Amino acid sequence: LGMFSELKFPVPWGHVAAKAWGPSEGHPVLCLHGWLDNANTFDKLIPLLPRGCYYVAMDFSGHGLSSHRPAGCPYHFLDYVTDVRRVAAALQWRRFTLMGHSMGGAVAGMFCFLYPEMVDKLILLESLGFLLAPEDTEAWLESKRRVIDRLLSLEAKQQTPKARSPEAALQRLLEANSHLTAEGGAILLQRGATETPAG
Repeated sequence: LGMFSELKFPVPWGHVAAKAWGPSEGHPVLCLHGWLDNANTFDKLIPLLPRGCYYVAMDFSGHGLSSHRPAGCPYHFLDYVTDVRRVAAALQWRRFTLMGHSMGGAVAGMFCFLYPEMVDKLILLESLGFLLAPEDTEAWLESKRRVIDRLLSLEAKQQTPKARSPEAALQRLLEANSHLTAEGGAILLQRGATETPAG
């Protein structure tokens, strides 16, 4: 298991990088590094682990060879969980093992909590996993999972903006905002629309 391959998954701000060991048809294991580390955390460990698994160690956004988020965008804990969801979707993994070190273990624990049907085993190295006060659990789960799922489905449907005639653009704006007058809509469109050769 010494040999590895480099992987890259597109995300809206660039890409998430990862490295993979073992046969791609093997049992999938996603490896998550700790705070300020990167996928190389697992270089010495992976060769000692069972063969026959497909180990993918990802670099969280802003770490290793992954793109940084745009300047001024904070790195929230939940964004790392979303990175994991993106990578699982890109790999088309429906169910896999999660192995996390330190902060990566906390991310793995939170991912398990949100997507229990996707995780068959959780392996924590120097990590507590993820704990929530019981009374918050249901509402938290429901809202966070909805946010991540909606974000990913929006990104999957991303297409180039439609060009419309100025009249059609005004019509659409007025339908969406029943309180706007035609004059108010036209004023907003002067600054809210861009003219292209197509419309």
